[in-house]
Amino acid sequence: MKNSFRNLNGLSVVKVFIYVFFGLFMILPLFSVFLVSFTGQPINILGSLTDPSILSSTIEKLKGASLENYKKVFTNSGYLDGLKNSLYLGFVVTAIVITLCLPMAYGIARTKMPFKKTISALCTIPLIIPTFISAYAFIIMFGRAGWVTQIYNQLGGEGMLLNPYSMAGVVMVQVFFFFPYALWPLVAAFKISDINLEEASQNLGAKSWFTFTFVTFPLALPGIISSALLIFTVSFSDFGTPIVLAPKELNLLVVEAYREIAGFFNWGGAAILTVVMVLVAAFFFWLQHLFTKNRNYGSVSGKPKQQKLIENKLLTRVLSGYSFFVVLIPLLAMLSVALQSVATTWGKDLLPNGYTLNHYKTIFSTSMGNIQNSIMLATGALILSVIIATFVSYFVVRQNSSKLDFMASIPLVVPGIAFGIAMIQTFNTAPLQLTGTALLLIIAYTIRRLPYMVRSTMGAMRAIKQDIEEAAINLGATPFTAAITIIGPLMLPGIAAGSILVFITVIKEASVSILLAPPEWAPMSLAIFQNILRAEYYSAAAMSIVLIVLVLLLQGVANFLSRKQQL
Repeated sequence: MKNSFRNLNGLSVVKVFIYVFFGLFMILPLFSVFLVSFTGQPINILGSLTDPSILSSTIEKLKGASLENYKKVFTNSGYLDGLKNSLYLGFVVTAIVITLCLPMAYGIARTKMPFKKTISALCTIPLIIPTFISAYAFIIMFGRAGWVTQIYNQLGGEGMLLNPYSMAGVVMVQVFFFFPYALWPLVAAFKISDINLEEASQNLGAKSWFTFTFVTFPLALPGIISSALLIFTVSFSDFGTPIVLAPKELNLLVVEAYREIAGFFNWGGAAILTVVMVLVAAFFFWLQHLFTKNRNYGSVSGKPKQQKLIENKLLTRVLSGYSFFVVLIPLLAMLSVALQSVATTWGKDLLPNGYTLNHYKTIFSTSMGNIQNSIMLATGALILSVIIATFVSYFVVRQNSSKLDFMASIPLVVPGIAFGIAMIQTFNTAPLQLTGTALLLIIAYTIRRLPYMVRSTMGAMRAIKQDIEEAAINLGATPFTAAITIIGPLMLPGIAAGSILVFITVIKEASVSILLAPPEWAPMSLAIFQNILRAEYYSAAAMSIVLIVLVLLLQGVANFLSRKQQL
C-alpha cells in the first residue's frame, strides 16, 4: 500500500501532468478550432467550465453550428483557389525535388564521384536557413534590381529571368531549400538495397540503364515514396516562403489563414482553413506511414557484403558537376544575403556601391533585445521539452504507453500557422488568458518541436537495460527516484542530441513567432520578417546573417558532442 502511494505521488503524478499538458495545450486548442469552424464565432471552452454565463453563451453558439464555413471552402473563390494552389504547389515541388535528388543520391551512395564530402557538407546549407530568409535571398538574386537579373540583361535578356513574386518563385525557393529532406532518405535507400541483385542483372547481360531502371530503382522505391510524401507535407505547410513571395492574387492556404486571423479577425474563416490544413497534412503523413509500414521491399540480409562503388569517370564527373550546380543555388543565396548585409547601397549594379559594418552596429545596438529574446525563449522551450520528452520516452518504452507516443507525434501533422491560430483562439480570454505572453510562445515552441526530442530520447531509452533500474528499486529506491537518478543520467547523450535540434529549430521558427510573439518578446525571426515587410532590407540581411551564424555555431556544437560520444 505504501509503495502504491509512493508510485501515485511519483511517476503516476508526472504521467497525469503530461496528459494534462497535452490535453490543455494541444488537444483543447485543436478541438476548439474544430468547433469554431462550425460556429463561426470564438468558443471559450475553459471559460465555460468556470463561468455559467460563458457556458450559456457557448451553448447558444453551438446551437447555431452549421456547415456554412465548410461550404465556403468550395464556394468562396479565395478559399477554393487557396486550396487548389496549395495542393498544386505541393505536387509540383515534390515532383521536381524527387527528380532533382535521384541523380545526386545515387552519386553519393553508389559512386566515387569527386568532391563527394564537399557536396554532402554543402547540402546542409538549406537546412540551416529559415525559409523566409531564403525567400528574401531570391529577391536579392532574381528581383528587378537583383544581380542575376543584371547579368541576364547584360547578356541580352529583357526583364527578369525569374519573377520571385510568383508561383514559379515560390516553387524554386522550396525546391532548392527543401531538397535535403528528400536527398538523405534517398541516399539511405540506395545504400541499403542489395547490390547482389544488381550484379546478377549485369552478369546476365543487362545494360547499366536497364539495371538501374528495373532493379535499383524499384529497390529504392520505399525511400522515394516516403521522401515524396514528406516533401509534399513540408511544402504544403511552409509559411515563410509564400508570406514573403506570394503576390496578393496568388491565394495559398497558409497565407489566407494568416490574413483571416491577423488582418480581418475572421474566426470562422481562419478556423476552417486551419482544419483543412491539418486534415491535408495528416492525410499525407498517414500515406507516408502506410507506404513505409505495409510494403515489404526488404532486400537487406544479415550476410556481410562490400558495396563496390562505381568508378566510371564520365558518369562520376557528370554527377559531381550536376550536384555542384544544385548546391550552388542555396550557397549563392546565402552569400547574397551576406553581401547585402555589408553593402552601403546595392541596386542597379552587379555589386554593391560600397561596403560598411554599420548595419551590424545597428543590429547590436538596437536589436540586441531580439537576439536575447530568441535565446531566452529557445532555452525555456528546451527545458520544458527535455523534462516532458524524457518522461514520455520512459512511459512509452518501459510501460508501453502507446497513447502518449501517439500524442507526442500529433504536432508533426499540424502546420505551424494552423497551430498558432488554434492557440490564439483558445487562450485569448479568461480564465487562462495567455495570448500575448512569452509563456504561451514557449509552450507553443515546446509542443511544435517535442517530437524531435522524444525520438532522440526514446532511442537512448531503448538502449538502457531494465535490470539497472530494477536493481535500484530492489535496493529501496522508488520507481520515480530510479528514473531520475539512474535512467536520467544514462539518457544524457540522447537528451544532448535532441536539445541542440530543438534549440536550432526554435531559433529559426517563424510561423508561430509571427502569430504569438508579443512586441516585448519579439525573437530574431519575427524582427527579420518585420524588417523585410518594412523594406528595411539591409538591417534584415544583417540580422539574417547573425541568425544563420548562431545556428551554425549550435550545429557545430552538436557535431562535436556527437563525435565525442562515439569515441
